Amino acid sequence: MLRFQHPEYLYALVLLPVFILLFTGMQVWRKNRIKKLGTQPQLSSQILGYIPGRATLHFILLAIAFTALVLGYANLQKSKGNETVQRKGVDVIIALDVSRSMLAQDIKPNRLARAQQMVMSLLDKMKNDRVGLIIFAGRAYLQVPLTVDYAAMRMMLQHVNPNMVPSQGTAIGEAIDLARNSFSQKEKKYKTLILISDGEDHEEQSLSLAEEAAQDGIIIHTIGIGSAEGATIQDPKTGTIKLDQNGNPVVSKLNESYLRSVATAGRGSYILLRNTDEAAGKLVQEINGMEQKQLGAVTFGSYSSYFQYFLVVALLALLVSLLLPESSYQRKLKTQKS
Repeated sequence: MLRFQHPEYLYALVLLPVFILLFTGMQVWRKNRIKKLGTQPQLSSQILGYIPGRATLHFILLAIAFTALVLGYANLQKSKGNETVQRKGVDVIIALDVSRSMLAQDIKPNRLARAQQMVMSLLDKMKNDRVGLIIFAGRAYLQVPLTVDYAAMRMMLQHVNPNMVPSQGTAIGEAIDLARNSFSQKEKKYKTLILISDGEDHEEQSLSLAEEAAQDGIIIHTIGIGSAEGATIQDPKTGTIKLDQNGNPVVSKLNESYLRSVATAGRGSYILLRNTDEAAGKLVQEINGMEQKQLGAVTFGSYSSYFQYFLVVALLALLVSLLLPESSYQRKLKTQKS
């Protein structure tokens, strides 16, 4: 059974009749102009390398190249039958800090935006794992239960902001506890929690909660985002710098030592977020190094692609078109010697 992988590209072929009409109109206009200059035999004798139908041949070659390119991009495929693949993976919950301190701009464009970019990169690298999303500030909320629908995860991730959690703070302990309850309670492995935060205004009991989660088989990796020097926080509603009770600008700083402690208690690793793709790559290595569980079988169609043959035809047609000899006018000069 034959099919086109990208049939939407075939709509470009509707331009072919337009090109034919334009070429035909140009040829008619050209012939009318030639008639005003003289007869065809007279003009042909004035042209070097004149070949009748050269323009038509040139157009046909270009039309073949255009058609072949469109068919190549649409990618004609032939079915090879169905293949069944056993899916293996782990359950991954991402806990994202959305407190107002994550709007600090010591990491451009700001901490929260950079964290979102890192998670997007992580999703691009993941394959079979189930993913979930928790957001937290003063409280923690499950936004996406464990799923293989990465598109839904991306959509929700794009819209997270500090206004989604009314109470401020950094309830890392509550995020860990919520993740524990969101994982399967039947298994003591195949589970990992990725906690992304600046570690500011943390709860002391979060370390003991991380240890309890580790006993349940949950590996906790922490991602630190921000800088030791810190930065002021801008209120998104007023556009002004947040001030403390004494009227001084509030400076939010990354608490690396605390996040390292959480990762150690959770038997995971700590990563300082600088390069989003690099951090995502390290996390994928950690996840892939875990023991994988069977997630069921997936059956999908296998196809052979033939786009390369159409691209070869297009290339050959263009080369022949370029190699066609050109014609030029010549003048016959008669000189007489006196």
